Amino acid sequence: MKEIAGYLPAIGQEEFEYKTLTFTGKHEKLEVQVPLLTKEQMDKVVEKVTLASASILKSMTIADIVQIIDKVIEQLLDRTNGYRQKAEKLLPIVTGYDGELVRIGLTSYLKTFRKQNLQRFLIEDFGNPLLLDDFQPRSKRGFSKAVGPNVTAQIWAGNVPALPIWSLISSLLVKSGSIGKVPSAEPLFAGWFANMLVEVEPKLADCLAIVWWKGGDEERERHLFQQADVVLAYGGNESLESMKNRVPITTRFLPFGHKISFGIVSNMSLDSRKAWRTIHHAAFDVIRYDQQGCYSPHVFYVQKGGNVSPREFARFLAHELEAFEMRYPRRALSIEEGAKLVEWRQKEELSLFSNREKEVLGESSGAWTVVFTENEGELSPSCLNRVIKVVEINELDEVIPLIESSRSYLQTVGIAVAPNELFALAELLGKAGVTRITGLGSMTSPEAGWHHDGRFNLLDLVHMVDIEHSAEEYAEGLASYVD
Repeated sequence: MKEIAGYLPAIGQEEFEYKTLTFTGKHEKLEVQVPLLTKEQMDKVVEKVTLASASILKSMTIADIVQIIDKVIEQLLDRTNGYRQKAEKLLPIVTGYDGELVRIGLTSYLKTFRKQNLQRFLIEDFGNPLLLDDFQPRSKRGFSKAVGPNVTAQIWAGNVPALPIWSLISSLLVKSGSIGKVPSAEPLFAGWFANMLVEVEPKLADCLAIVWWKGGDEERERHLFQQADVVLAYGGNESLESMKNRVPITTRFLPFGHKISFGIVSNMSLDSRKAWRTIHHAAFDVIRYDQQGCYSPHVFYVQKGGNVSPREFARFLAHELEAFEMRYPRRALSIEEGAKLVEWRQKEELSLFSNREKEVLGESSGAWTVVFTENEGELSPSCLNRVIKVVEINELDEVIPLIESSRSYLQTVGIAVAPNELFALAELLGKAGVTRITGLGSMTSPEAGWHHDGRFNLLDLVHMVDIEHSAEEYAEGLASYVD
């Protein structure tokens, strides 16, 4: 099979070079052609997007933009839609994830961008979304308007299918043109989304471009960054640090690097009636996209004193992971991933000689591993791909000193705690550096308007223009009706 990825605005009679990325699924091979632009072609694309952003996007109302996005999302949620069918067929080949898991994940993710949720995005960041359309009166007197960039350069990671549409939609909501670089690991969805936007509203044809170049091509990155107003990038911390050095000092750089997440389970959630639900949700958070997202758990801290002990929690969790494996098999691992998994598991097994209370569950060649321990609680990353550690704790607040060394990397905590425990624990976690607290089973599905890594999705993209009261007063004094 063959598929052309990306999206390009019309820049005249140009011959674009395409590179072929090859993906091998269980039964089929897929060749994806991605557009690789020369410097001259990139210059023309940037010029086109800049002009269209200023003349088209910024002349549209925010209500119109929300309506367009909602219509595209509605189509993508329809399983009879051609693009949705391509996504369900091709994304499992490209990513290696189980087809049914991709289908469920897409539906859950896309619902985040329906009209009502987009309105929540806007209200969360701006209070009054009309700030994006016109100057609005402020309580401090005077007026303000939010102005988005003409061009936002976006560098995406490919660890989760369809991830790029989060930042693409964010840039559209602030009326910014976008030039996005798709990752080699998942080069398809961003281009499909761009094509659908243009089909719904042809006026957007020149407002965005979806391109590709090989990761680490510093010359191409630097060339684009010099022409962008904002650079938004996902990736590893080292690559982001290197990228930062190529962004001009006058250009806003918004990096989203590696983070680590974990779960906390109160003994209140482990009585005979509630335990299975708690464990099932914990297992789902582990298997969803094989822990590739920043919001996936690496450790579960489980409190003693429930009808189900932390050790039993680990054993039941292993049972749930085995059941999920039969329904949603883990993707095939690369040689490097397989080697890391074996190395990680061997290290844990060797530690059994010095820690007799520890357990390592799951076969060495299996698709999941659960490690139970009572006294190795400091938060550290697993090797991913359905590998999880369960740590026994006496009190919930014992978690705080265990996560201190990871403060700058903390993101999501999935919790199963009682109402009287929630806010006291949240206060401690927030002070420790955690930026998102959610229920078990929802770790991999952030709500609309969440503050990504504690920041704003939309406010960070705009600059505010203020008309101070003195300017209004001065202008009033020069009105034709003033004697």
